[in-house]
Amino acid sequence: MNFPAQPQPASRIGQSTAIEMSRAEAEVKAAVFIAQQSPRNIEAAQAEMRFACSQYALAEKAFFSYPKAGETISGASIHLAREIALIWGNVQHGTMELSRDTTLGQSEILAYAWDLQRNSRSSQIFIAPHIRDTKKGKKGLTDLRDVYENNANLGARRLREAIFAMLPAWYVAEAIQICEDTLKRGNGQTVEQRAAEAITNYARVGVTQKRLETKLGQPRALWDESDVTKLQIIFQSVAKGEMTRDEAFPPERVTAAEIHGQRQQPTE
Repeated sequence: MNFPAQPQPASRIGQSTAIEMSRAEAEVKAAVFIAQQSPRNIEAAQAEMRFACSQYALAEKAFFSYPKAGETISGASIHLAREIALIWGNVQHGTMELSRDTTLGQSEILAYAWDLQRNSRSSQIFIAPHIRDTKKGKKGLTDLRDVYENNANLGARRLREAIFAMLPAWYVAEAIQICEDTLKRGNGQTVEQRAAEAITNYARVGVTQKRLETKLGQPRALWDESDVTKLQIIFQSVAKGEMTRDEAFPPERVTAAEIHGQRQQPTE
């Protein structure tokens, strides 16, 4: 991995800064030493991962879905990444805001995942514009809370990729497959029960059954495990703010026949 060039240190460093740098360096060395002295048990980690991913509470948060360039992007979520990284063990990960420029309206953020035992590190430094996309176009963010939430959201996406890049591919692939199977089985409910629950949940946020059927391309009577699972993933993404209701389910269009039929109705 190619890391960006590090800036030259200042000629004068305050005492508190020097102490903090020494503390951080000692903490890192201690973490690496402990990780190498207590290596992970891969078989135990794999068994624990399988158990965790077979739990519905994790599986229902294991995937994301959001619109981009007219298409729906989906994949494994940051929730799953953090959980299986914790189980894998001897791993540090996180995000850090390196700088913030209110004049340019952007932050410089570091996202990283580090396997202390193998000394394998995946990291990315990126620029997070203080901008939010709205129906009326791009909106600049000035409120501190809005900027924080925007940076946290963008940072979580990079962190997810950093964690998955650091973990073994076979380990991630198996976790994703088990979570998919767990979602399809449901939480002890039949497909009909899960479909009814999905319709009820979406009705609360203003999405009709007709819009759900349009999204899936078939009537409710033909929905199977995959269809209901797709609705569950989208609902979680809407609830987490990864996409809006109207982005996930475009408003129903009124056809020419419906308009003509309304005009034909007799008036009282």
